[in-house]
Amino acid sequence: MTLWGIVLDSPDARELAAFYRQLLGWATEQDYPDWVKLSPPDGGTGLSFQTDAAYIRPNWPAGPDDQQMMLHLDTGTDDLDAA
Repeated sequence: MTLWGIVLDSPDARELAAFYRQLLGWATEQDYPDWVKLSPPDGGTGLSFQTDAAYIRPNWPAGPDDQQMMLHLDTGTDDLDAA
């Protein structure tokens, strides 16, 4: 089995992809109105963003009747000021 990618749903794929593009400094590999894929400079699994008109933003911490978090990304840096 191969992990092809990580896909994040959003009400606006391009807007969310722009945020992560700037945060990570990754290049855009695919850019369609409802789908954007970013790729890391050294290869490997990228991040994709898909527009979902029915997307419900999760709450954190979630209450018993709230939309649950579907995914989160842990990131790190050796130089917080430079990041």
